[in-house]
Amino acid sequence: MPYGFSESTKATDTTAAPSPSLVPASRTPHNPARTPHGLGARTVTALRHAAPALAAYTAVRALGLLVFTVWAHRDHRGVRHLLMESWDCDWYLKIAQNGYAHELGSRVDGNNLAFFPLYPLLVRAGDAVMPWLPRGAAGLSVSLAASLLAAWGIFAVGDRLYGRRAGVVLAVLWGSLPVALVQWMGYTESLFTALCAWSLYAVLSGRWLWAGSLAALAGLTRPTGVAVAAAVSLTALLTLHRHSTPPRPSPTRPLLGALIAPLGWLAYVGWVGLRLGRWDGYFAVQKLWRNEWDGGVGTLRRMRDLFLAERPALFVAMVTAVLLGAVVLFVLSAGDRQPLPLLVFSGLLLVIVLGSSGVYFPRARFLLPGFPLLLPVAVALARARTHVLVTLLTAAALMSAVFGGHMLLGWHGPP
Repeated sequence: MPYGFSESTKATDTTAAPSPSLVPASRTPHNPARTPHGLGARTVTALRHAAPALAAYTAVRALGLLVFTVWAHRDHRGVRHLLMESWDCDWYLKIAQNGYAHELGSRVDGNNLAFFPLYPLLVRAGDAVMPWLPRGAAGLSVSLAASLLAAWGIFAVGDRLYGRRAGVVLAVLWGSLPVALVQWMGYTESLFTALCAWSLYAVLSGRWLWAGSLAALAGLTRPTGVAVAAAVSLTALLTLHRHSTPPRPSPTRPLLGALIAPLGWLAYVGWVGLRLGRWDGYFAVQKLWRNEWDGGVGTLRRMRDLFLAERPALFVAMVTAVLLGAVVLFVLSAGDRQPLPLLVFSGLLLVIVLGSSGVYFPRARFLLPGFPLLLPVAVALARARTHVLVTLLTAAALMSAVFGGHMLLGWHGPP
């Protein structure tokens, strides 16, 4: 989903306010004759434009991986096992190899139908194409490739709204989150974020079929895919309503995008129901994983317990800080009048993560795809002097590396 504008056509004023419209108007090249023709040429141009963001993101994550590797070797822990085969990685690898359960059962935290199918399907395809790879290598390869696509899509959104510098900072901030090491593990966060980022970019640029199709794939990747589907569908329908008076553009593409967007999530939830012979099959599986909607009561209770504890676990304290920070960033995002699809996506993601009664400690990871929440910080940093910007981003990268190592080596549980 390359966006194909040359550098000379991008806004350079990082202080510009975002458009308050549903879908900001596309920027057009000042000199159309210089615009490269053909999908391949546009992709190369877009990739060159995004190169600083991809290079900086890769450097940040390489630093995190280096710190983790040294730490793991000192603790005599297996790096390959932790990144490719541990915890949720193992669940996805077993689904790729053996498929899904045929019945609900009664085992707590034991039914693999809770995991959505796109990632294990890609792992199975990778294993079929490269059977000589060690266990988990295909899954890690998918995550690595998806993380770069995600960083590119995140840069594209930031670049479109606030200019290239803000886009680069946004991608680096996403790679510097406390639990960003998960982006280079056999988990689904990178794949899901890539699909969400490019789907949201497609909405911002009016490419409704791309937006709906990518949202549908996101709905096959994680249960929170419903958030991006809602963002695409709601924006498309409101766009149709806004242009309901003549003369008006053809409603076909926005309508198709709105209809396609939720199909992935609905298809998997419906398939689980058919497989288990009950309409609420998927929600029954989630109940076995102790994951039900309680409006945030469980989340507030865990936060209260943390503040009352004499010596709270560092990782749980970090998760709590991330959750509270995300709420503040959403308020700032709304105050900045971000485009509607970004606000709907990040808002629903927050509602789902905070309103669940499920396990508390993975919730910082569940918010990794919520990159629009970082936009207020990215814009503020993009306005700073270069030496201040580099210092702050370097500090964030180092903190991310330390937290990543603690997450997998110091915290006694899955991330």
